Order: sequence, then structure tokens, then C-alpha cells
Amino acid sequence: MPKKKLQKLFPTPEQVRQNKSLSFLAPLMGKANLWHLNRRSVAQAFFIGIFCAFIPMPFQMALAALLAFYFNSNLPISVGLVWISNPITMPPIFYATYSLGAYILDIPARDFTSEMSMEYLVAQLNEIWLPLYLGSIITGLVLASLSYIGMRILWRMHVVSHWNKRQESRKKNNEK
Repeated sequence: MPKKKLQKLFPTPEQVRQNKSLSFLAPLMGKANLWHLNRRSVAQAFFIGIFCAFIPMPFQMALAALLAFYFNSNLPISVGLVWISNPITMPPIFYATYSLGAYILDIPARDFTSEMSMEYLVAQLNEIWLPLYLGSIITGLVLASLSYIGMRILWRMHVVSHWNKRQESRKKNNEK
């Protein structure tokens, strides 16, 4: 894992406390795992961040931050992964989750090719909210679970590989 490189990119709790616009969060920044990179906090952060990325709502980053705080997960990773759904990727992501929800509910999916604007979506929200949120929650849970398991496996593989390299190095040093 590029642990040291990532830690240089992340803000420190002191930097958050010193930032005037984020100073109200200072009392919440005392939990250790909010800033540490370990297998548990990073895997949970991946789960939280990816799940929140698939929930169609404003302030996804705030939800990810609250969940990271509650579950004592890495805060910067949780918040950063929310940007999987950004203004460029939102339309295909949410159309796919809407289509999945419509398929599960056995509702014919609407075609959004006529107009894909915020006004159109707000006007149609009454009819599309249930399949959209159902598909989003299912997709978010599945992809978040896969990312959680994947991060745990990758982290473990890295640790085992590093340990094996150390063992080989020790054997070579003992043979000399």
C-alpha cells in the first residue's frame, strides 16, 4: 500500500482544526481511525464512500463524513470516494440504478432521452423516486460490499507479500 504517500495527501486533524470554515468540526476530530490508514478503517471507508456515491441526494460528502465518524472509519477516503458520482458520471450511474429499480419493481423504465435537465427530473421525481432509490441502494450495497471485501483482500495480500520478502531477506542475511 502507498500508505506514506496517501498520508501526505490527506489533511491532518490539526489542519482541519485550523481551517476557519471547518473549525466547528474540531471536537469531532479526536477519533484515531478517522485519520489512520489501517486495514479496518480503509476497508470501511471504501464501503461508506462507495455506498454514499450511489445514493442520489445532495450533500453526499456530509453523509459520508457522518457515517465515517459514526463507524470510526478513515474520513478522507470516505469523503473522497463519494466523487465517483460527479456531474459527469451522475446521469449514467443514476439512469442505470433507476433501470435496475424499475426492473426489480416490474415497472417499465422511462426513457430520459427527451430532456435530461434538473427541472425535468424534479418534475418527474414523483414517478421515478421509488425505482431510483431502490436501484441505488441495491447497487450501492453490492458495490460497497465488493469494495470492502476487495480492500481487505488486497491489504492482506500486500502484508503477506511484504512479510514473505522480509523472511527471504532474513534467510539471505543468515546464510552469509
